[in-house]
Amino acid sequence: MKIKILKKEKKFKKGGFHTNPNISWEIVLGVAAFIILILAIFGFYLFQNISRESTLPIADGEKQILIINTDRMEKALNYFSEREKKSAEILNFPVPIVDPSL
Repeated sequence: MKIKILKKEKKFKKGGFHTNPNISWEIVLGVAAFIILILAIFGFYLFQNISRESTLPIADGEKQILIINTDRMEKALNYFSEREKKSAEILNFPVPIVDPSL
């Protein structure tokens, strides 16, 4: 005869309510694949729209459109030529100050 007073029985059951990590990973991978597919379709759509549009008008021999402003180009060339002269001047003439560590 067994006395069942104040005895706790261990009740371990297999199964029951538990989470399956495989389902979570399948959901994450499915969502990522869906997002990648949508982005690929959107990128292809943008590529098609951009390739259809002409960015610059096609110029004929006599009807060329002048895009470059010559005044700004001349200013830039003058600026860089002045910088080149200053650089050559600095390299050719040494500094008049004597280094005290020598």
